[in-house]
Amino acid sequence: MESHTINRHKTRQIMVGDVPVGGDAPISVQSMTNTKPDDVAGTIAQVKALEEAGADIVRISCPTEESTVALAEVIKGTRAPIVADIHFHYKRAIEAAQAGAACLRINPGNIGSASRVKEVIQAARDYNCSMRIGVNGGSLEAHLLDKYKEPNSDALVESALAHAAILQEADFHEFKISVKASDVWMAVQAYRKLAQKIDCPLHIGITESGTLRGGLVKSSIGLGMLLAEGIGDTMRVSLAADPVEEVVAGWNMLKALGLRSRGVTIVACPSCARQGFDVIKTVQALEEKLAHIRQPMTVSILGCIVNGVGEAKHSDIGIAGGGKGMHQLYVGGEAARRLGTDDMIKHITALVEEKAQQLEGQN
Repeated sequence: MESHTINRHKTRQIMVGDVPVGGDAPISVQSMTNTKPDDVAGTIAQVKALEEAGADIVRISCPTEESTVALAEVIKGTRAPIVADIHFHYKRAIEAAQAGAACLRINPGNIGSASRVKEVIQAARDYNCSMRIGVNGGSLEAHLLDKYKEPNSDALVESALAHAAILQEADFHEFKISVKASDVWMAVQAYRKLAQKIDCPLHIGITESGTLRGGLVKSSIGLGMLLAEGIGDTMRVSLAADPVEEVVAGWNMLKALGLRSRGVTIVACPSCARQGFDVIKTVQALEEKLAHIRQPMTVSILGCIVNGVGEAKHSDIGIAGGGKGMHQLYVGGEAARRLGTDDMIKHITALVEEKAQQLEGQN
């Protein structure tokens, strides 16, 4: 089948724990917990759910001393590298580094005096932390708002480069940058401009994008443009929803662009009057039953033979709806057998699990 190669924008590589970010490393998927920072058990449970969904990196807010104490316990109970989200108080950054955070998310300009910034940088060095400079259209510095009159892409980039200079002057280069905005065009333009001015890894996202449905649309448009242009080394789909949905969405974007592969990709028709079975209910059931599969494969669920046969022949497993409650199953592109509607979901699930075991055995 026809394919397209995306040429990644060249960046240097840093490490976030054991996850490489930038260079030729795969684009990593991130999310952030929304549990109370000092709720150790609840936060561990949410991080584990994010890990299971495919999160490569997880961010946790650390606004208080109690939260950095809890952070140490969370890190002991989870696998994914943890980014400590720090705002304003430099001691929280130092405490988070001591607690085992893999990365500190800060704005160096908000930490305080030059001496305090140096203390945070030294802690990052001492405890092998990287950093993320997080610039946001909703919290730009007052002098930039005076200069540009309103948040825009130039203001975001100027802020990011000024913060980067603070770290560079201290000879600290283990950092990545994000320049997020809730406006799609502002964020996309900022990342495009920033990519031309610095070689550090870029964390991409459309911040405060909205609800699960609306936020997915905005994020897919913005992140899709950037990813298709080769911009972005790690990403978060920011949604007012269960954080697991952010991870699922991130993986779906990367899979759609052929940038990473994980789990089952379901190809399904929107359904119409020709459908030989209830496509929507079938797809919903299969998504739930196959969510645990990690090996990459494609399953096509088409309601009739108009497009069903062609799609099924290009899938690992496919079904094309037929008449009288009997539907054609394809395995490896070849017609295998006919299935009744009642047996279809169970049989396809078993075939996918069998193939997943075979693929796992080959690795």
